[in-house]
Amino acid sequence: MGEWLARFSGKLRDELLDREVFYTLLEVRVLTERYRRIYNQVRPPSSLGYRPPAPEALLPADPVPVLDGLT
Repeated sequence: MGEWLARFSGKLRDELLDREVFYTLLEVRVLTERYRRIYNQVRPPSSLGYRPPAPEALLPADPVPVLDGLT
């Protein structure tokens, strides 16, 4: 787990902390939470077969409707 944490910390630093100037603690919290959600739910790491590490637990009940005549 130490290697994973080191990689995550490096990515957090490179992709968020070194690119932003924070003026308030609230701004740090909001931007860090947004980064955490993207990192855990959206971005597809190659080590997991390009699947998000923590996919959304809830899936839509109905599949996306197909609109006729748009293709």
